Amino acid sequence: MSSFSEAPVVVPVDMSDESLAAVDIALQIADSPNRIHVLRILYDAQSSYPDALWEAIDHSKRRNAALEELQKSLADERYVDLKLCVEFGDPGHRITEHADAIRARLIVLPSHGRRGVKRLLVGSVAERVVRLARCPVLVIKK
Repeated sequence: MSSFSEAPVVVPVDMSDESLAAVDIALQIADSPNRIHVLRILYDAQSSYPDALWEAIDHSKRRNAALEELQKSLADERYVDLKLCVEFGDPGHRITEHADAIRARLIVLPSHGRRGVKRLLVGSVAERVVRLARCPVLVIKK
């Protein structure tokens, strides 16, 4: 029995193969799928015209579509008891906030290995999570 078998584990996914593979690693660590929170973060859309934006964007439809995509990607029976969550905001902050809220013992996420200008422009979610998290973070390098 690992020290993570009784506590929640957060696995943020962006639907990449690497992030979905992190779910399998979390299953090995947590011993039970019902302890794993698979978390998909959607960016809030921003505009200089907020009135028109809020009329055009339906967050519940976006959440439902993302949840359906998660369910399809994790349709195998070994994923049946996973807790699937969809939230909005900045991924680095929302991941750590979610982990704090459920008192997670571990966050498991991949590093996409961006380097140079691309990393400077896009930033690293994994780096922000490591910096902000109050629990251990397992970063899977590809």
